[in-house]
Amino acid sequence: MKEEVKGFRDYTGEEAEKRLEIQKILTCEFEKYGFEYAETPVIEYEEFVKGENSNDEAVSDIFKLQDKGERKLALRYEVTFQLKRLAQGKKLPYKRFQIGPVFRDEPISGNRFRQFITCDADIIGSSLRDEAEVFSMISKIFEVLNIKGVIYVNNRKLLNEILDSLKISVKDRDSVIREIDKLDKLSEKEVLSNLKKYNAEKLIPILKNKKNYFSKFENFKEILELEKYCKLYNVKIEFSPFLARGLSYYNGTIFEVKTKEIKETILGGGAYTFSNVNSFGFGVSLERLEAVSKLKPKNKKMLIISLDQDKKAIELASKLRDKGNNVTLMYGKPSKALEYANAKSINYAVFVGEKEVKSKKFKLKDMKTGKEISVSEKDLIVK
Repeated sequence: MKEEVKGFRDYTGEEAEKRLEIQKILTCEFEKYGFEYAETPVIEYEEFVKGENSNDEAVSDIFKLQDKGERKLALRYEVTFQLKRLAQGKKLPYKRFQIGPVFRDEPISGNRFRQFITCDADIIGSSLRDEAEVFSMISKIFEVLNIKGVIYVNNRKLLNEILDSLKISVKDRDSVIREIDKLDKLSEKEVLSNLKKYNAEKLIPILKNKKNYFSKFENFKEILELEKYCKLYNVKIEFSPFLARGLSYYNGTIFEVKTKEIKETILGGGAYTFSNVNSFGFGVSLERLEAVSKLKPKNKKMLIISLDQDKKAIELASKLRDKGNNVTLMYGKPSKALEYANAKSINYAVFVGEKEVKSKKFKLKDMKTGKEISVSEKDLIVK
């Protein structure tokens, strides 16, 4: 039997069902907030994938390809950069969401894979008010998925203003921010040592100050403004001075959502600019959501067992499916059918035999409790 490639995996059964249910919920919530669905290729020209951010860690981990025409290609590592093409000529604000696979040639650990499903929502042509609404949408998604998380925010303008006060050169800013972003992976001592290369070791003591300290900086006003609009949505955000986000294209609000269940960030994003247009968005991996969500698939599964009454069994299955039920139809020995039902975690088994057809009452077995009752076709379909 062929093994999966390291960092890639199959999903089947209840695990796959949970993933599908999460995607349905995300799609529903994205659409409620006016985002429209888009699809893009997983393969792009390498130059387009790298963009202007070739020094970013995620960009350096792209899978590189070459086709028969010897063109340099790459697998997408995210879907935000593809908005440069999608947003052209669109009426602003352009609000798009996308759910699909992305790839990173990086070491695997814990909940980190080389292929994962990213679930992204972005607004091209956004304001601080829109950012607050996005946080409202995220909060709603977490509520439906039964996830308890904290939204941590910071601002790249504020970080740059602090770096200005420390006389850190413009050319070193992105490198310094990338070092700060490593604090959840490296010790403070290691990060401090790395910051010395840029004469930025004073940054950490500054970022350790309490919230009111940062009111001396002009760009802290954006944090306060964002908090004001979030209150209108009854959404709580928490200012985190150490929050940096590794991607260099962020230039305003940045944020991450964390939970106690796993050490990794569940969701993250921020503000950026496309063709001088303010934009805002986030990405979350389906794998992280799956790891922390307590969601149980709502759809009840039913197994109809035909005991030489195929016509009625097929008719009944069709009626139940028309009502939105998940129905499997099997023929022959009840023992094998019930064994299958247990293996597939099917909720109910319905027996359709000559006796049931004549009496118009069907034996319904609860596969969890083993309890059996007789129900009419009308009651069965309502159930």
